[in-house]
Amino acid sequence: MQKRRLGNNGLEVSALGLGCMGMTWAYGAPGDHAEMVALIRHAIDLGITFFDTAEVYGPRTNEELVGEALAPVRDKVVIATKFGMALDPNGGARPIGLNSQPAHIKAVADASLKRLRTDHIDLFYQHRVDPNVPIEEVAGAVGDLVKAGKVKYFGLSEAGAATIRRAHAVHPLAAVQSEYSLWTREPEQDILPVLEELGIGFVPYSPLGRGFLTGAFAAGTELADDDWRKTNPRFQSDAMQKNAPLVESLKSIADTKGATPAQIALAWLLAQKPWIVPIPGTTKRARLAENIKAADVVLTPADIEAIESAVASHVIAGERYDVRGMAMVNL
Repeated sequence: MQKRRLGNNGLEVSALGLGCMGMTWAYGAPGDHAEMVALIRHAIDLGITFFDTAEVYGPRTNEELVGEALAPVRDKVVIATKFGMALDPNGGARPIGLNSQPAHIKAVADASLKRLRTDHIDLFYQHRVDPNVPIEEVAGAVGDLVKAGKVKYFGLSEAGAATIRRAHAVHPLAAVQSEYSLWTREPEQDILPVLEELGIGFVPYSPLGRGFLTGAFAAGTELADDDWRKTNPRFQSDAMQKNAPLVESLKSIADTKGATPAQIALAWLLAQKPWIVPIPGTTKRARLAENIKAADVVLTPADIEAIESAVASHVIAGERYDVRGMAMVNL
């Protein structure tokens, strides 16, 4: 697989990464541990070198899974993890708030290093901007971790343009991670222009619309009670029914390319900028192989125009998060 650079300071990763969250958290029952370890190692065999996790995905167990899977090849891969969430001290599955106090950031880094079985974190993102802690203090704390050799690169997740500028002025950002896909286009308005100006990479998460853009969902699809999407506005039955025509349009375009809707959605992202690295997640080998083949799909200007036209003809129903989630993005 081809490589791409994130930022201007030498961070090089595979053109597609692997989001590991769903292996232990959010989308129903966790995958079998041994199978998930094998899946991550299979991804390496297929050319992926970039793996995304977080302290909160479990909580805690996702980092342990990733650390175990990647320990034998640690020097050949890039591990991204995140700080900034306040975890439930009673072990609840959802974060209870935000905490980017410098002392907490450094404590999280030390704990993540142990769980990941490594002496350094390649890319350390602030998971969500904490309005109670100036971003300059956050950047300074991560800068201290870089100086100590515990972290190599600094990133932000779901940060607004002004916050990105302020953080980057204190310590260079290698990447910003935000939701971006054919049904979530907001980063194009303010974020992508700032990243291009400052030389910062972009890592779209949920590049397949949390699975919806693969065509795996229909209006009557029943989600498990422990599947986070069950309460997501876009996965309510009426919203899925309204959004289904977008997927049908992608299927039509995919058929002309001998591809799948998922591959078209990922290829479209890769075609936007050479410094964009999507991180689709999966728990299935077949989906992993399908996603990776998207890197080989060549979209012509006519293909891009057809995709853009298809998207423009559909109004996306539902916010991408509930009210609580939307309050923590673009700060």
